[in-house]
Amino acid sequence: MNKALPSPPSKAEIAELESYVGLSLEEVWVISTAQESQAARDEIMHHRVLGFDTESRPTFAKNQESKGPHILQFSTPQKAYIFHAHLVECHAALAEILMSNEVVKIGFGLGDDLKRISTKFGITPRAVVDLNATFKEIGYRNQVGARTAIAILFKKKFSKSRSTTTSNWSNKVLSEQQILYAANDAHAAIQVFHALQQQSGGQGSIKHSLQPCPSD
Repeated sequence: MNKALPSPPSKAEIAELESYVGLSLEEVWVISTAQESQAARDEIMHHRVLGFDTESRPTFAKNQESKGPHILQFSTPQKAYIFHAHLVECHAALAEILMSNEVVKIGFGLGDDLKRISTKFGITPRAVVDLNATFKEIGYRNQVGARTAIAILFKKKFSKSRSTTTSNWSNKVLSEQQILYAANDAHAAIQVFHALQQQSGGQGSIKHSLQPCPSD
C-alpha cells in the first residue's frame, strides 16, 4: 500500500502563490471547418500524449439532463485545439482521435466527460489517463484536480473563473475567456503529466498509474 503523502496545499495557501502561465490565444486553434478539423487531426496524431478535457453547457434545473459535451479540447505543451461538438463535419476527426490507442488522452476527472462522449457520439474513447486516479494511486487521499496539482508540482496558482466555468459552452462563437479557459484546462493536464513522469524516476507505482485505462 502506498504511504500517504503530505496534505495538498489549502485554498488559502494556493491563493498566495504566483500565477500559473498557460497558453495564450495565439497558441490556441479553434476548429470551425471540416478542412481545419482534418488539418488539426493530422497534427494531433503525430503526438503520443495529449492533454484532454471537455466543456458542457451547465444545467441548473433539477433533473435537467446535460446535452454536452459542447466543446472538446486537446493540448500539447505548445498548442491547444478546440473542437465544437455541434459541427458534424468535425465528428470523423474527433472520433479518430478519441478512439486511437496510439494517442493517450490525459485529463482530470474524466468520468462524466467519457459518459457524455459515449452518449453523444456513440463511441468509447480509448487510451485515457485520469490524473485524479493517478494522484490517488500514488498516495493522495483526497481528490486532486488541476488547480491543486499545479500548486503541488509547480508551486503556482492556476486560476479558474467561476463565471467562465458556468458560461454557455454551447455558444457557436466562444469568448476569448472561454477559449483560454478551455485550452488551459487541457494544457494543465499535459503539463502535470510530464511533471509526474519526471518526478517518478524509478518509482514503478507512479509509472504504472500513468498508463492508459484499458479499452473494452
